[in-house]
Amino acid sequence: MLPHLFSPIQVNGKTIKNRCVVPAMVMNYCNKDGTCTERFTAYHEAKAKGGFGMIITEDFAVSPGGKGFNYLPGLWKDEQIPGYVEFTNRIHKQGAAVIAQIYHAGRQTSAAIIGHAPWAPSAIPCPFSPDMPHEMTLAEIQETISQFGDCARRAKEAGFDGVEIHGGHGYLLAQFMSPYSNKRTDAYGGPLQNRIRFALEVIRDVRIKCGDDFIVGFRISCDEYVTGGRTIEDTKAIVPYLEAAGISYINATAGVYRSFDAIIPSMFTRHGWIADLAAEIKKITSLPVITVGRFNDPRIAEAVLASGKADMVAFGRQSLADPYTPVKAQEGRFDDIRTCIGCHHGCITNILLDKPAACILNPFLGKESELKVEKAAAPRNVLVIGAGPGGLEAAIYAAKRGHHVKVYEKERFAGGAFRLASVPPGKGEITTFITWQLHQLEKLGVQVIYETTVTPEMVKAEHPDLVIAANGATPIVPKKIAGSDKPHVVTANDVLAGKVNTGNRIVVIGGGDVGAETANHLASQLKNVVLIEMLPDIATDEVTVPRWDLLADMDSHKVRVYTETTVKEIKDASVVVTGKVNAEIPADTVVLAVGSRPNKELGASLKEAGFEVYVIGDAVRAPNNAWNAITEGFTVGNSI
Repeated sequence: MLPHLFSPIQVNGKTIKNRCVVPAMVMNYCNKDGTCTERFTAYHEAKAKGGFGMIITEDFAVSPGGKGFNYLPGLWKDEQIPGYVEFTNRIHKQGAAVIAQIYHAGRQTSAAIIGHAPWAPSAIPCPFSPDMPHEMTLAEIQETISQFGDCARRAKEAGFDGVEIHGGHGYLLAQFMSPYSNKRTDAYGGPLQNRIRFALEVIRDVRIKCGDDFIVGFRISCDEYVTGGRTIEDTKAIVPYLEAAGISYINATAGVYRSFDAIIPSMFTRHGWIADLAAEIKKITSLPVITVGRFNDPRIAEAVLASGKADMVAFGRQSLADPYTPVKAQEGRFDDIRTCIGCHHGCITNILLDKPAACILNPFLGKESELKVEKAAAPRNVLVIGAGPGGLEAAIYAAKRGHHVKVYEKERFAGGAFRLASVPPGKGEITTFITWQLHQLEKLGVQVIYETTVTPEMVKAEHPDLVIAANGATPIVPKKIAGSDKPHVVTANDVLAGKVNTGNRIVVIGGGDVGAETANHLASQLKNVVLIEMLPDIATDEVTVPRWDLLADMDSHKVRVYTETTVKEIKDASVVVTGKVNAEIPADTVVLAVGSRPNKELGASLKEAGFEVYVIGDAVRAPNNAWNAITEGFTVGNSI
């Protein structure tokens, strides 16, 4: 299966065992001084064990002033080398090639991180940074060129198979190459030959200090997707110069910080969305070309390789959700692959808060050397109430520990509120995680019983040794709103579950993530939708890029949004609102999305009856999120 993906490839004379690549991703797993940690090593080692042919480590800063985050790896001094020698040895033992991405953040950092004004080609701030950058002098440019070469030399001494020079995503080299950020009029600004001079001199310095037998890749944003930035045609003109300077491969990516949604696309973005850009690069170079961009299924990667668009495929966020993706794919175990859903909640949210990255679906990420699943001393009978993601996760790990587990679910389908979250546009892949959980339970022999409401009497009849209550929450119907009990007033949950139909004129009350996505879902059906929110903005509980995508989709579906507005009364055919907007809005259906209340009663009654009870997810607090539910489910299941 997948003959293209699992064929070897030569990169600068070195054989890479397959075409599966882990691209560099900021994880914040190193020490603040740039030295290696066990956490950093074990995280990459898991991917090597999982079958990836080439692993590119995140942003090794070439100098302390080049860091964009506090806990990046660094090779700006010789004292940092020893820790990475052990690192590369452990990766090589698993048969993977390992490449150190080397970079300088340029203006895409802040004084809070590096202690001084960021350096840049021109004094133009990054839209995501509060600081005015220092415009680099010619001497500082030469100093930085030498730092890139020295960093690469240290990487070679540490045992890396090569380096990848980061010339994409709006970092320093990209800033010099682009008229979007480079307004100089000296030898390093103006026409293309001047703007690429810095990058070419970096490549040559690396080659001089590392020799011809060292892999030197170059990551480049084929299109920056900003006004005045480089496009694919500009990049095609640049690549032959990079090749002539001595690079070994091209890693074809996209975006700068201003177009952050291109750097790390969300679930709203199609799979392999910039493979066509890689295909354009392949037309003008003989070097291997890596493509990236929402690859979470090896079969799609195989199709891209078979069509000749690229030579290798980078599985970035997918390798976080499941570092064993290549091994499972090669063995044909596609049902066992835990698929990245592009949510950004664990990885990007944490990084933007300067915390270690996590994955809401994979509790082992970043804890590979800490977490173990061991058999319990004595098997117990475990009853799980609720087949949402938290309950299913608890059931999986309780069963792996050897317990006898049974799961009850009151609905026809598993997934709870997480399944309902998959209904709006762009969210469909959420169901892949629920089906993955159910497949794991099937292999473990765990029975999931549907359309059954659990009562205290039923639990007593089952005689479990312990109960895990993951029975969710109930949508709030605000009695203080006059008319909230009318028959045409429904909840967002019932709309998303397909339990109710709606008219053509709809008012959605509540502009959190649930309300916004429900409004978008209904508007995508060509219905006339108005969203009412009392706060100044909507969907503020969603993370950056998915929120951008949601708002853009709502706009394309013509959802009218009234913020700083409250509902005064729901009438038979209209809704009266006051505040920033004072109006009576025609409405055939009113949809409530104003939050939920945890279903605590069952867990409490079982505790009173003397059962050992663990309450998790929405049954603890609401509103909650899938990350908390899955984490709590794993923690309970793996500890009982």
